[in-house]
Amino acid sequence: MKIHIIGCSGSGKTYLAKRLSDRYQISHFDLDDIQWDNNANIYGVKRPLEEKIEMLQKVCTNKDWIIEGVYYAWVRQSFEEADVIYILDMPLFCCKVRIIWRFLKRKIGLEKGSKESLKSLHNLLKWTNVFQKKNMPEIKLVMEKYKEKVVYLKSSKEVKNILCSIELK
Repeated sequence: MKIHIIGCSGSGKTYLAKRLSDRYQISHFDLDDIQWDNNANIYGVKRPLEEKIEMLQKVCTNKDWIIEGVYYAWVRQSFEEADVIYILDMPLFCCKVRIIWRFLKRKIGLEKGSKESLKSLHNLLKWTNVFQKKNMPEIKLVMEKYKEKVVYLKSSKEVKNILCSIELK
């Protein structure tokens, strides 16, 4: 089974990926770990495109996988190979609240996270506006090619319904 999950920051991609990973005993891969050089001394250093594509190709050689992230321009291979693509198209307000909550949990040590700052939080919140207005419509256009395997989830309730349905199997 190969599952790709895409959506805005704070939409619940990691939550859904972890639950599916636990249920199906499939490895879960976060595209942020491919996009960003987490070993860099400063926050926000991107890997070169060739390196990202090579890393993604390696992930895609696995028999089963769950890939999640916001990216769509350089991940075509995973879209093509996925059995199902979940698009988390959550309300903007919901995403922003979750982003702030995640930032706070990381700052007080309740959750493992990257080297975020108040400035990076501010930039991420601004970026979510762009993502919802510009990127999500582009993603929907890209997904037309894969529409037979795309499932749109527009609320937390719909995500919970997906998770409940797999628990019954």
